[in-house]
Amino acid sequence: MNKQILDFQLQTINWFQDGIVDWANAGTLYKTTGQKSQLRKYSFGFNFDCAINSTDGKYVFIYQKLGTKGLLIKEGEILREINRSYYQADIYEYPATFLEYDKKTFLVHCPTNYCQLDFEEVETGEIVTKVKQRKPADIFHSRLEVSPNGKYLLSKGWVWHPIDVVQVYKVEDCFSNPMLLDKLDYNFQNIGSELSTASFIDDSKILVGSSEEVINDDNSTNVPAQSIAIWDLKDNKFFNQWKPSFEFGNLFSIDKTFAWDLYKFPKIINLVTGQIVDKAEDVYSGEQKSAILFDINKQPQISFDRERKRLAIKDNNRVLILTRE
Repeated sequence: MNKQILDFQLQTINWFQDGIVDWANAGTLYKTTGQKSQLRKYSFGFNFDCAINSTDGKYVFIYQKLGTKGLLIKEGEILREINRSYYQADIYEYPATFLEYDKKTFLVHCPTNYCQLDFEEVETGEIVTKVKQRKPADIFHSRLEVSPNGKYLLSKGWVWHPIDVVQVYKVEDCFSNPMLLDKLDYNFQNIGSELSTASFIDDSKILVGSSEEVINDDNSTNVPAQSIAIWDLKDNKFFNQWKPSFEFGNLFSIDKTFAWDLYKFPKIINLVTGQIVDKAEDVYSGEQKSAILFDINKQPQISFDRERKRLAIKDNNRVLILTRE
């Protein structure tokens, strides 16, 4: 594992153009080679601590991870303010991601109700999934992720009391029928425990991890407590199931064989052998195991570079970049 230290003080961290960008501070871009440039004109004084951007960087959404307020920005200029429900907003991650569909950019979030996922066209502000027939299930959506090909939307949220749940939606079908966003497959595929973490491996496979919470002990064969598995969306089946000998938290897939685990310190795990193949015990990467955080002060800002499979971790007035050797 290679570690690089960038001595920069950033408000938000994201990967962009092979560097780290602080969208809240005028889109200041820090290259891993040490070069620095400013992509945008304005900074934003509110205490935003998270940001996401469209693939081309044209659109940016900056927000508070455990707050209700965000700004939707186009090429450095504010388009409009975005809000989510106050309900439990101080304990779980703000649900938001960008989606490209039919040559348009959409912000996926929950502007109407904490439990209702919607697609908002960025340019016009039209919420195209807001129809009268909507009756969303009682789920706190969070940690949204879109598959590399844009075909699937993943929500890693939770339901009372609380139990973590992972939900997958086919994007094209949801545009045609927004009510599909209201479903809650609570015990799909005979799963024995709550799914607390997930990450797209490719366009049709998702890495999933379960907690110690058992929710279905009636002959459940799929993903038992404290296990890791791969979910094949095409066949709707799980394979490569195993139970680690170590405690794990948020997982970020590298490929079908390796993944990052970020519980307490970064480590690379082999999904075939179940072994830790590399680790950086001197780097604190938080103790997050769920969409529910409670104390954000114990969770450093982390950005995963899905294209190059790197991690950026904000550590006080510096950023640590971790890559596989």
